[in-house]
Amino acid sequence: MGDWWTFLIVRDIAGGTTRFDALTRALGVSRRALTERLGTLVEHGVLERRPYSQHPPRHDYVLTAKGEGLLPVLVALQDWGSRHVMGDGSLDAIGTEAEARRVHALEGRTVPGMTNQDWTVLYCFPGAFAPGAGGYPEGWGDIPGATGCTLESLTYAQREPAFRALGARVRGVSTQRPDQLRAFAEHARLPFPLLSDQDTRLAGTLRLPTFRVAGTDRFKRLTLLLDPGGVVRAVQFPITDPAGSVDAMLDLLRNSAAR
Repeated sequence: MGDWWTFLIVRDIAGGTTRFDALTRALGVSRRALTERLGTLVEHGVLERRPYSQHPPRHDYVLTAKGEGLLPVLVALQDWGSRHVMGDGSLDAIGTEAEARRVHALEGRTVPGMTNQDWTVLYCFPGAFAPGAGGYPEGWGDIPGATGCTLESLTYAQREPAFRALGARVRGVSTQRPDQLRAFAEHARLPFPLLSDQDTRLAGTLRLPTFRVAGTDRFKRLTLLLDPGGVVRAVQFPITDPAGSVDAMLDLLRNSAAR
């Protein structure tokens, strides 16, 4: 794990760059160094080779379960860099300019596992809890951008018929436990499901901005608009008006569908 290229290789493979030549271009690494490092990661069970061509022999390199176990480490390192290297060290749930550039660069990218017959509005939020659950950590309201998740979800619930009329489904996602999300969805009577990224697989795969509070990684508020092929067509980040972002997403959906 201490090798210079290891985490960069794991990061890019997690993000969907799985072929040798593409990794060489993305990382700027020599072919010899990449060959050696990929071989070591396969040997140690972090990656596995999956053939996609026999003549000539070619492989995709994909993460094993052991490799996916590194995703929370990647998320933590990314958060540390955003906060203490690219930022001034302060804690917030809004985002930096560097994070905004990274998230908006997702436009045109396919999100694994999100292929559907409909358009999908995927809004990522820091955390929302049913009353009495006691889930909010101390000082939550003092973190810029952390509050507003309930308002955002309720606004999406109110606008859900409008999204459905445009051929889109709404999905919320956070790093909370599934039981916490179910309890909140039932309390708020949401007409759509809330998804759990408790293992930070989505965050690590797409390099989505997070912040860490009370020992837990949480999404900074952002929304992705995906076409039926799972391709990102529009991004909202940063979001400073959770309720207003819902109507703005409706407009984005109308424009994207029209195109």
